Amino acid sequence: MLSFHGNRTTDLIGIILQARSGAQRLITEYGYDSFFTVTVVCCVVIAGSYFFIPNPFVKYTVIALAGVMFLLTLNFFRDPDRTTPSGNDLVISPADGTVVAVKEVAEDVYLKETAVQISIFMSPLNVHVNRIPVSGRVGYYGYVKGKYFAAFEDKASLDNEQTHIGIDNGRFRVFFKQIAGFIARRIVCNLKVGDDVIAGKRFGMIKFGSRVDVFVPRNSDIKVSVGGKTVAGESVLAVVR
Repeated sequence: MLSFHGNRTTDLIGIILQARSGAQRLITEYGYDSFFTVTVVCCVVIAGSYFFIPNPFVKYTVIALAGVMFLLTLNFFRDPDRTTPSGNDLVISPADGTVVAVKEVAEDVYLKETAVQISIFMSPLNVHVNRIPVSGRVGYYGYVKGKYFAAFEDKASLDNEQTHIGIDNGRFRVFFKQIAGFIARRIVCNLKVGDDVIAGKRFGMIKFGSRVDVFVPRNSDIKVSVGGKTVAGESVLAVVR
């Protein structure tokens, strides 16, 4: 059950927005507060414009802009269900987006060895709910308070605000980062060390444009390339030999 720390209004909105058509979610639980705020603001703007702006052109222009803002917010916080492929040797994409880097690097935080880094850039139009890349147990969690460079830049991986998560699946380990971008100002992650996790399950999101870096063992068979598109919880990034 979701907890909203006594905020009855937000709790009610959450219940309403979890209404499903089949198994489909409308928006993610991680966005209830933001979605509710934008919805209220848009309703106030639309009502105020309709009743208090006499000029028809200005009135309907403002109403249209408020409507577009609402639809963009709804689109951003959407949370479609996904079908995750099975296989204990698979590393699944934790994010929707575009692959912007595939390269060997020295990963010194969790894997502590040479690894292959796969970086995925999420534009504001992508689904931003993040999903677990591999089943196992969370062996590492860290938070780095950083800067806000554009998420597609390489220096974002080192300098931007980010969370670090390491998962041990018993046969190999995977390390990944949620990285805030130029627009993003809030990372949501509900994982902690010791949690048992399942590939493809939701664990958080990064709001309004961001990036995820995934580090897999060097001997992995990489299944994506720069410029390719990924779907969180479905696309296979690598097969670990």
